[in-house]
Amino acid sequence: MRVPSAPAPARRTVLAGALAVSLLTVSSSALADTPRARTQAGSLVLIGGALKESNTQVYGEIIKRAGGPGARIGIITAASVPESQDPHAGDPERCSNSACNGAYYAEVFKRHGAADAQWIPLDIDHVANADADAVVAQVNSMTGFFFGGGDQYRYVTTLLRGDAHQDSKVLAAIRAKLARGAVVSGSSAGAQIASGPDMVTGGESYEALRDGSAPGYFDDPTRLGYLPRGGFGFLRSGLVDTHTGAYGREGRALRLASDTGHDRVYALEENTALVVDRPGSSREHLSVLGPNGVAVLDLRDARAHDSGDGWSLRRALYSYLTDGDQYDARTWTARVDPSKQPLNPAGTAPVPANADVFSSLANPDSVPYGFRTTARALASTRAQTSATATTFESGPRFTVTFTKARGFAAFTGDGTDARTLLSLRIDIAPR
Repeated sequence: MRVPSAPAPARRTVLAGALAVSLLTVSSSALADTPRARTQAGSLVLIGGALKESNTQVYGEIIKRAGGPGARIGIITAASVPESQDPHAGDPERCSNSACNGAYYAEVFKRHGAADAQWIPLDIDHVANADADAVVAQVNSMTGFFFGGGDQYRYVTTLLRGDAHQDSKVLAAIRAKLARGAVVSGSSAGAQIASGPDMVTGGESYEALRDGSAPGYFDDPTRLGYLPRGGFGFLRSGLVDTHTGAYGREGRALRLASDTGHDRVYALEENTALVVDRPGSSREHLSVLGPNGVAVLDLRDARAHDSGDGWSLRRALYSYLTDGDQYDARTWTARVDPSKQPLNPAGTAPVPANADVFSSLANPDSVPYGFRTTARALASTRAQTSATATTFESGPRFTVTFTKARGFAAFTGDGTDARTLLSLRIDIAPR
């Protein structure tokens, strides 16, 4: 089976070029009055990228929520390049375009038990289809939807009418289906596009901490950019970031949230889903499904400072939720899966030094993922109440301090290793 490359893009994919800032700005309060803010009765299944075709847990959850054996899944891969831009479009073993990626996902969903799965024929070569009555009818016949990966701005172009940022007929139909109970799922860009205002468009953690954020898409893929109008607005209780564990994106997520006035980020790891019931309602409820985890970054009490020495952030909180854990967005509380027990750390070894906390691409040596590794190592030892890790880059070099402050707790599945972490304090400062 050919695995599509577009849904798992390279870390430094150059996006659509610099956009005019004036076309991107809109206030969050104005967006709150649009139809995108309406309470939903359905659910979201958002994957942090690199969804494996063998992940029966996540595929099965999407199918179950779409009706089980009768599930009909509409596949939208408009974030992929169209056939006209794929030099291997005629080779089913090498192609990586919207049509062949749609066929790939349709086959995988059927193999996992969906009654039917169909590609919705949308891409940047067929933008008019987003307002075609025949395609709307196809959407209305589906019980669930899956958005593939690639470049999320192609979803803005095809389904939000680009600079107009208004629902096409197809997106309006999907939004209505969600409101009536359908499941909307997506991986990588397909999860990112579910975001509300200030959707991240690119950037690396070190450059984000050093230089801050700016509205737009940028040819420099290390520059932290965001789209003030956001994506589809299906999930608004926090910012969304993806590929977090693979690419060390906690730094850029914290900087973007601080710059744009958000107090929460859902940082999704690969091959793992954040499942959201009743998104946008007062009863919004989230849970984690899969082998990795979802970080919840809490900035309610965080304070940022930008001086001549560089940017700093104090008193952010980091929670790392794993399979079976649940989260109440309204009360900001997590409920750890009953299969996990509180961790009583027995180790006395110091936390290993880490000089690449955000897994920099500039580092020629392969190193373990620093942020989560340091957090879990601290949770597993009784020798320390705090630990530090630094960025690989200097000029300035940033230090991240992890502290077991009041309210911190760790949970284990095997009695030894930390699995779930709650409310670990995070401070970032230049040195």
